[in-house]
Amino acid sequence: MTRNAREAVERLHGGSVIGVRQAGGSVFLVSLTDETVIAKHGIGPGATRAEAAGLRWLGEPGDVPLPRVYEHDDEWLVMQYVPPASPSAEAAETFGRNLARLHLRGADAFGSPPPDGPADAWMGVAPMRNEPSPDWPSFYAEHRVLPYLRECADQKQFTTDEVGVFEELCGKLGELADPEPPARVHGDAWSGNVHWARDGVWLIDPAAHGGHREGDLAMLQLFGTSQLGRILGAYAEGAQDEGSPLADGWRERVPVHQLFPLLMHAAVFGGGYGRQALTAARAALR
Repeated sequence: MTRNAREAVERLHGGSVIGVRQAGGSVFLVSLTDETVIAKHGIGPGATRAEAAGLRWLGEPGDVPLPRVYEHDDEWLVMQYVPPASPSAEAAETFGRNLARLHLRGADAFGSPPPDGPADAWMGVAPMRNEPSPDWPSFYAEHRVLPYLRECADQKQFTTDEVGVFEELCGKLGELADPEPPARVHGDAWSGNVHWARDGVWLIDPAAHGGHREGDLAMLQLFGTSQLGRILGAYAEGAQDEGSPLADGWRERVPVHQLFPLLMHAAVFGGGYGRQALTAARAALR
């Protein structure tokens, strides 16, 4: 795979490669004579196209920095390398305010893919369908919760009664979720995709689509993010300043928005994610 990364960079980006190092999974750090770039191998059909479209769409307004896409084909994505740095309170607060502004850039519809992005995209190693829907509850139920619930049920992770808990929740999403216009969301904003750099916080590896902004906030909280309290506090202040404050009760709705990533992890990795998803569903229904 290292050799393939070298060939992909030379073919798609040009320049003389002097070194290739695996940075983790399908990501390679490729050193050229005058720069260093990232070469990422797509996890499945449409993955490189989806990520490239998401990076461009989220980065277009310039609110939050994202790596520049140099080029891609059906297998490889070549993009800007951003050296890491340590987290800081100042960077966290700036990121929180900028993320609020990015979300408010909006999207065509709930479930809409980024411009030029495919409907069949990916979140990590899991397939993810982006299908424009008339409202967030129908999109979230049909294209986020239920597909992964079915996979988990097929794997015998849940009893029939436990499946019924999730189905009951899907039927009540309109009552539980605050109605908002579609936001321009990252879609996979867990701590590993919050990249701390010398000039602030960058976002990487998007699963971008038109979604609910509380979804990104819930992802930030799912696995823990450095300076989380400062990020969320600055976000709330920034949203207020932009004239679109978060609706009352957004913290209590976190379990609703964490259902999708938890079920997706349960379907792909098993382990305790299914139990966490069931706990979240029951908490949301209280």
